[in-house]
Amino acid sequence: MISLKKSDPIKDALRELIDEKLEKLNAMRPISPVHLQKLKEQFQVEMTYNSNGIEGNTLTLNETYWVFQEGMTVKGKSLKEHLEVKDHKRALEKLYQLVESPTELDFSEHFVRELHQAVIELSEEGDDHGYRQTDVFISGSDHKPVEPGVLPQQMKQLIRWVRNEQHRYHPIEFAALFHHQFVHIHPFLDGNGRTARLLMNLFLMRTGFPLVIILKNDRQKYYRALRMADKGRYKALIQFIAQAAIRSLNLYLDALTPAKKKDEFISLAEATEFCDYSQAYLGKLAKEGRLDAHKRDRNWVTTKKAIEEYVAKHGRGEAKQ
Repeated sequence: MISLKKSDPIKDALRELIDEKLEKLNAMRPISPVHLQKLKEQFQVEMTYNSNGIEGNTLTLNETYWVFQEGMTVKGKSLKEHLEVKDHKRALEKLYQLVESPTELDFSEHFVRELHQAVIELSEEGDDHGYRQTDVFISGSDHKPVEPGVLPQQMKQLIRWVRNEQHRYHPIEFAALFHHQFVHIHPFLDGNGRTARLLMNLFLMRTGFPLVIILKNDRQKYYRALRMADKGRYKALIQFIAQAAIRSLNLYLDALTPAKKKDEFISLAEATEFCDYSQAYLGKLAKEGRLDAHKRDRNWVTTKKAIEEYVAKHGRGEAKQ
């Protein structure tokens, strides 16, 4: 059903960086309940803001927080936008219950429909919560999802693929492949993207990753990666999900590391003071996972230590490459 070309799998440098960070996080476990609850709340609000925002919700991050945590009403925003936050909160609660469950995950069509129902229950009142019965068109994309007549068969194939192939891939590779195939099928009239991002996280979090958030600011890059995957080229999507995972790992590690042991994050412009590479070249290294860095808002950040380690391996660079 889905396979990777030799050029597609996660790059060795990126894989090593992710695995190293995940190992560091695992070494910090068990995380104190107070710290864990604070991180979960922060990530849940951020995930809700970004995932809904990708689909057009206009609530700001702060407004999302007030609706999510306090149940407040934001003047000038639609009822549907408020309900989307409440729906996503309910879906996240279900996600965390499944992640923290000691029993083996029974991944099934019934489970997928249940999670999707949580995603749209209040905001799409009247939706029958089943597979779509009509053709749909995705705005801004040349991809035409499968016809309703073959949709159930496609979903059954996807479920079988998950059960049989999940352990063949690195978790990041599997998450990217699954995410694309789910939105490629587009089984529901609405809520496909939000459901796909939650399901992707289910697989990642059950292997130890924190909640991985696709940022609203990266929406166009995200869509481009999905369009390339439509053509059977998964490299960009895998790299995109990998960078999102690194960001989440870094945020967890930063929050859990004692202040005296923290490495201060610096911009790539500031990082050029510690090497002879240009800011643009450092950005290229960051995107490829060859430099330990992650995005804050729209900008890449790294540490002096990461630059020094790269320079020790590769040299200072030649004339601001």
